[in-house]
This record gives sequence, structure tokens and C-alpha cells, in this order.
Amino acid sequence: MHRIPALAAISFLLLGSAARAAEAPDPFLWLEDVASPRAMAWVQGENARTVGVLEGDHRFAGLNADALKIAEATDRVPAPELIGDQVYNFWRDDAHVRGLWRRASKADYARADPHWTTVLDLDALSASEHANWVWEGANCPPPTYRRCMISLSDGGEDATTEREFDLTTKAFAPGGFVLPHSKQNVDWLDADTLIVSRDWGPGTMTSSGYPFVIKTLKRGQGLDQAVEIYRGKPSDVSVDPSVLHDGDGHVVTLINRGIDFFHSETSQLTDKGVVRLSLPDQVTIHGLLGGRLIFTTEQSWAFGGVYKAGSLLAFTPQALTAPPPVALAWENGSHLIYEPTSRQTVDQVAITRRHVVAAIYDNVRGGLMSFQPNGDQAWSRLALPVAANSSVDIATASDLDDGLYYDVSGFLDPPRLFQADAARGTGALVKSLPARFDASRDTVDQYEATSTDGTKIPYFVVHPKGMALDGTNPAILYAYGGFQVSETPYYSGIDGKLWLERGGVYVLANIRGGGEFGPAWHEAALKTHRQVAFDDFAAVARDLIARKIASPRRLGIEGGSNGGLLMGVEFTQHPELWRAVDIQVPLLDMLRYEQIAAGASWVGEYGSVANPNERAFLASISPYANLEAGVAYPEPLIWTTSKDDRVGPQHARKFAAALAALGDPYLFYEVIEGGHGAGANLKEDAHTAALEMTYFIRKLMD
Repeated sequence: MHRIPALAAISFLLLGSAARAAEAPDPFLWLEDVASPRAMAWVQGENARTVGVLEGDHRFAGLNADALKIAEATDRVPAPELIGDQVYNFWRDDAHVRGLWRRASKADYARADPHWTTVLDLDALSASEHANWVWEGANCPPPTYRRCMISLSDGGEDATTEREFDLTTKAFAPGGFVLPHSKQNVDWLDADTLIVSRDWGPGTMTSSGYPFVIKTLKRGQGLDQAVEIYRGKPSDVSVDPSVLHDGDGHVVTLINRGIDFFHSETSQLTDKGVVRLSLPDQVTIHGLLGGRLIFTTEQSWAFGGVYKAGSLLAFTPQALTAPPPVALAWENGSHLIYEPTSRQTVDQVAITRRHVVAAIYDNVRGGLMSFQPNGDQAWSRLALPVAANSSVDIATASDLDDGLYYDVSGFLDPPRLFQADAARGTGALVKSLPARFDASRDTVDQYEATSTDGTKIPYFVVHPKGMALDGTNPAILYAYGGFQVSETPYYSGIDGKLWLERGGVYVLANIRGGGEFGPAWHEAALKTHRQVAFDDFAAVARDLIARKIASPRRLGIEGGSNGGLLMGVEFTQHPELWRAVDIQVPLLDMLRYEQIAAGASWVGEYGSVANPNERAFLASISPYANLEAGVAYPEPLIWTTSKDDRVGPQHARKFAAALAALGDPYLFYEVIEGGHGAGANLKEDAHTAALEMTYFIRKLMD
């Protein structure tokens, strides 16, 4: 493809970043029209060029075959979901591209080869309806666990179609509820009533593109007959309902009004209407146990007592509707379930019949604890078995008993699925993923780098045993650094097979902005403080170079979504540190991000151009605004998807076009489907992974 920049584009890119943002028109604004013929013709041309380069490499076919074999392997561990007393699983392979929703008994699931009953075949459904349905989950509430609302996405979008399904007949319910395409949230108030937030028509969606009006919908009613019960504001991020159940039969209906991505108001729908609860505005609600809300407070909170940010707590809704301490005097038991230290975080919480189970990380190493209310004393606790230096993930829990399933894995250890009893603190191995690559020659170390402000930043290095410390090792450095998301040791069969087996080094950095050490680790990098996350990442790179694990010639970086923004910033701020930069489904134009897809919902994370100080900072770090002529940038791989209605493909497109205008080398690829990810099915996922690894091998190993 010819890349001859227009005069306007050259002028745009030669201006200083702040001046450019303020004074010059954006010459690539036309690429924001996602599905326009002109934009899609540009995409097709770019795809053809990139595919010609990467698929033309003699190693691509083998990499793609290896990736696809791993992705579609039938000996994968089928991820369990407990619905009633049955184990459900959504499964995709080469024969079921879109997937099967299926079930088995717990006893049968424990067998090496369970006898599955197909509940819904998405390939057959898509074929019969001439659609490209992507599974987004099912909501099948107690006590009957019979009727579900199934979420289906067109090609992987966040927007869904919701349809009522009968688990007994294994068919969509005749005359059942159907909610057409929208970004929406739906739950069951009772067997014949839904509570719904969605696009009800003009004036019902926020500037972020999410609903702010909640209505109830009775069986047999049309959408125009739904009854409004709550209305937020157009400036909110979203307003969503949820109905919580516990094993004792308590039911609590909540309304979450998201003021921004991290601050919200929580209300309860009662017989007397909607009542605001005195919860902190930074809170994560995990469920209901014994009629008490189980939640973590993401801020220090004074309510009768003082609770540290990150603490796991239990309160009845009644206690949260009256001023303390009067309301607390009659509450039974302790409210504090667990308080993490400064190097710990409560990463995941599940609730069984009588217990709260939490995955708790200590210095980015996982553990699993079961908690039970113990009268007027502190909650009793039991540790469930987890291997040292591992990650732990709670797969699913039952509200009928104290059973749950959880995964334990590490960089070199394939996931092992345990069936546990939260009451006894026991866990028995039920399934293991066979090794996907030879890990016998590798080992894992954890180091710390010192960031610009003196903060110690931990990072993991997965490397060959006896690795030479001479700077010649090809290494990929990954981080995310945002939204309080914790990055922990994990097993990737594809990365292991395609990269580690070839002698590559893999590095995971736990930079600020994430949740590895609780809310404070995240808040340190919010808005105008975000440069610390970028500095943390560069500090890890320099530490790798100082230790001679790698060198700029052999160092590549990768990250997606918010991590794609990180990649763009590192590309523009430190082009001398990297040979390869893999920029995945990214945010890159931070001066227009609020106007693209769901960007306005992230003002709480990034700040807003409406605030002069925040705008100045965004202009200073925005990768799109800070590309300059005459800089020796490494050749990046930039990829996105056309169906991404969360971040949007606009950022990646415009960044690539700006590089083209400068005459700088780059590779751009856009998956036509797939939502905010690598593809809409396993074949697309494997293909994208093979493109990425071909790129890294060419850049770092050749």
C-alpha cells in the first residue's frame, strides 16, 4: 500500500503536541466513522499489507497451527459454572466454532470424560437465524433455576440481545421475554417480572453510551409498557440493577448509579420504593450471605467503626438505611471479615451457602481463605490448599451448599481445578490441563525495580535456566497498569509454545494503576498522576537492561486496552528502549477518547478535557498527539477489531495513519469481528496470536 502523506497531515504532525491539539484540525477524523466505505477500504488495504508481511514469513504457518491446536484442544479443562445442582460449561472447539452450552451432574463432571448434555448449540442457532451470535452468558436465578435470560452478542459487541430460555425443555421459551439489541443489564425480580436498564429511546442513554433509566417489565408486556422505577442522569456512566439471593432465601434488589467509573450511589428497591444505602461511594458488592451484603470498600470508610480501604465487610441493608451507631447496636456479629496489609489485596470473592470465600494475594502471590460468621466474635477462617507462588481463581460457587471450584496455576504450571468444601477448608483435585509446552528448561524469578519516585515495583521474569546475563536474550515485557486490575502469574500454553520454547523471556510488571496492592496502588496513578505508571514500566525495562537480562535491541513490549495506551506512551516517550511494540485494542487519542465508543465512562480513571489541568496532562501524554517527525521509532504492530464498541478501533486506525503520514514504518491489522478482544472465535484468537508472535520473532530473535 502506498503511504504518501497529504500536506495537511504533515503540518498536523509537525506541530508541537499541545499546540497541535488546540490549533490544528484532525486530518484523520474520517477514520472514526467506523463502518464507512472509505474507512473500511483503508482497513482492507492495511490488512492486506500486514498479512502479506507476517503471514508471508516462513514461520507463520507453523505458529498458527500450534496456536490453533492449543486453542481448540479437546483436553482443555471445561470451565464449570454451578446452576442449581448441575455443572454447566460453555465449550468451543474446531467442530463448535461459536460454541455449545452444556451440562452434567457434579459426579459426572468429576469423571475424566463427562457425559455432557447439550443445552444450546450456538452454531446451529446462528445458522438457523443467519446470525453471528457470540455467547455472553446466562442469568438463571434460584429457587427453581429453570428460566434464564441468555445474552447474545452480534460479533462480540458489548451490546446484546436478551432472550428467555427454559432449562427444562432446552429451548427458548415460547412467547418469553425478548429484549432487542442494546447495551443493557437485566435481572429477575420474580418468575414473571424483569428489572431492566437499556436503551428505552431518545434521552435514556448516558454520554458514555450506557443506560441510566431502570424499568420493570411484566411477562406479556411490550417495552413501551415497562414501568419506570429509577432514573439517573445523562452525565452518569451507567445505572444498573442487580438482584442478590442467598442460601437462606433472602433477596435484595440493588440499583447502582455509576457517577463515574469508580464512584457510585447504591440504593435498594423496597416495598416502599427506592431507598439510598449508606455505603461508601467506592465499593464493590460481591453478594449476600445470611441477609447481609458482602462487599469490599475501596476507600477508608467510617461507619460506626473505621475500615481500611480494601477491607472485606458484611452489613445488613437495614443497618445501612439508618444513622450509626444506633443501627449497629442490634447487629449480630462482626462487620469486618478481613483487613489486608499494605502488600495484600482481596482480589476475588465468592459466596457459598454459609461461607464467604476470598482469593487474597500477598506480594502478588495467591492464597484462598474461607470465612464464616462466628456469633458476636470475629469471623472464623480456614485456608484452602493453594500451591506456593501461584495464582488462584474462584471458578464458581454454590448457594445450595458450601461447594465451590477453583483454579490454581502459574507461569510454568498448567491450571489445576479443585473441588472444595468451604466449611471444611478442603480442596480435592478434579481436573488438570495437560502441559502445552516443555517448561522443564525454564524457571521464574521475582525482582523489584525502583521507579522515579523511589517506589519499588515488583516484576516476574520467566526465563531459561542458566540464562546468560549478556543482554542478548529476546524478552517480551507486559503490563496493564489501570482500573485496579491485578496482573498475577498465569499459564499461557500459546505463549509458552510459541515463545518460551524458542528460548524467549517473558516479563510481567506489576506497575501502579493496577490492584496488586489494593486501592492505594491504583489511586497512585489516577488522572494527572498517571505518569507514575508509565515511569514504573520504564523503570522495569531499565532494570532488565541493567541486570543484562535483555537490551533495547532484544526487548519488546505488549499491552492491550488500557495497556495499549501504556504501549503508545512508551512508544512515544522512550522509543530508544524497545525494538518491538505490540499495541493491542488501544486507547491512543486521549484528547478525543471521551467522544469515542464508551470513552466517556473512563473519566474517573483518565480525567477529562473539560478540566484545564487534566486536559493539559492528557495532551502531554496522548500518544496520538505526541508523534513527532524525525524520531527513530521502532516499527510497531498495532491491532484492533471493527466490532469493538468499548474502546473502538478509531484510536488504532488514526495512530497508524499518523505514522504513515510521517513516513514511519508500522504494521496495522484489524479483526473484522471479535469485540474488545482478539477475535470472535478460537480460530481468530489463534490467528491474531500467531501474527503477534511472528512479529516478535522477526524483531527480537532474528
